[in-house]
Amino acid sequence: MPDRSFSAFDLVNRTLDFGLDCLQIGDNLPLHRLPESEGRELKALLTKNDLRLEIGARGLTEKRLRDYIGLAAYYQAPLLRFVTDLDGYEPTTHTIIAIIRGALPELRNAGITLGIENHDRFKAADLSAVLTAVGEPTVGICLDTVNSLGAGEDLERVVSELAPFTVNLHVKDYTISRPTHQMGFVVKGAPAGQGMLDLPQLLDRLSAYGRCESAILEQWVPPDDSLNATINREEQWAIESIQYLKRLPAFQAKKRH
Repeated sequence: MPDRSFSAFDLVNRTLDFGLDCLQIGDNLPLHRLPESEGRELKALLTKNDLRLEIGARGLTEKRLRDYIGLAAYYQAPLLRFVTDLDGYEPTTHTIIAIIRGALPELRNAGITLGIENHDRFKAADLSAVLTAVGEPTVGICLDTVNSLGAGEDLERVVSELAPFTVNLHVKDYTISRPTHQMGFVVKGAPAGQGMLDLPQLLDRLSAYGRCESAILEQWVPPDDSLNATINREEQWAIESIQYLKRLPAFQAKKRH
């Protein structure tokens, strides 16, 4: 870990520095652990700068979902992204359906969209079946462009199945290459626009359904020889990625998330 990690306030300021208007704070910086006074300060900072905050969480239990619906309502976050699994906790699709159905009144009352992330374990067809069973337009998919490789599915398969349900996009570019010994393939992150992800085509396919509310830049930055070198690489990738994204027509309209 670095001597000083980014705080929620640092992330807000970095979002403003990049000229962006949407920030998704995920489970690596869990907002339920933020002291109450800092929570009020963060809310005021977001309001002052007219920033859209989205909140991410992990471990879909009844209590965790309700707690985070409350947090999203407090911060006026219109989208809540969830990874269903947590260390030692892997709910079945039936459990996930029951938990989401039980929280629908609270989601509706708060005006919050729930996005379930495709995160390694479930096939796209399983997630599609969950959302069909829930049958709620404000519950959909947080579509990560690489995660489903962990479930043995490529992006084309995932998009074909989940594009109609996508409410949030994680833009994560990547490369796939053979190592020098030729035994298998290595998947690595890449700055947006410099890997294998055809983002303009993906955005066109998602726009046909009119449900995707926002796109979030995510990066798989390979560790460098030192922590400082890794942090510097992450910063450079962010600069290059955001420069690329801002050139795309889909992101050029003012206040387009």
